Amino acid sequence: MSYAEKHLNEAVEIIKRMDVRAIEKMADLIAQVKIDSGRIFFLGVGGSAGNCSHAVNDFRKIVGIESYAPTDNVSELTARANDEGWVSIFIEWLKVSKLTSKDMLFIFSVGGGNLEKNISPNLVEALKYGKSVGSKVIGVVGRDGGYTAQVADSCVVVPTVNTDNVTPHSEAFQAVVWHLLVSHPKLKIHQTKWESTAK
Repeated sequence: MSYAEKHLNEAVEIIKRMDVRAIEKMADLIAQVKIDSGRIFFLGVGGSAGNCSHAVNDFRKIVGIESYAPTDNVSELTARANDEGWVSIFIEWLKVSKLTSKDMLFIFSVGGGNLEKNISPNLVEALKYGKSVGSKVIGVVGRDGGYTAQVADSCVVVPTVNTDNVTPHSEAFQAVVWHLLVSHPKLKIHQTKWESTAK
């Protein structure tokens, strides 16, 4: 079997094991944020930060929800990391944005955050703050889900089918889940370009 076949077979196995109920609950929670005129803040680092940027576009354009990714603001991100430290980059951004109980934190992460192992402590601090103000929390994470899975209102932990491919599968399925959500009939309000031209 070629590596490509193996990798794609792993993806098929992940799809079979995905927690559909958790995804449907996410759709309901996002719908409530929209009803409440709340905002979604997408938090992630590394490749997950890139996914956050893409998701912000889709949730604003297709779903019509005010959405942001702090990592899109490179000047503020680097100033905070330089002056205040990496751990506080998200929490301080959220404080300035006056995060409220109407809002949502949407986490994309492979590890989900773990203070003991010093994995994404910036996500953990942001999640603690979000919970303290009553914000909704959802996430798509890998491995055991870390702190995100512990505190989220709904969390999809991408099943591990190959310990050598946790990161690529976790980040790939972040995209699968958020694209599912923006296509969900409970959320989608604007047609995407190619689908609209086909009719």
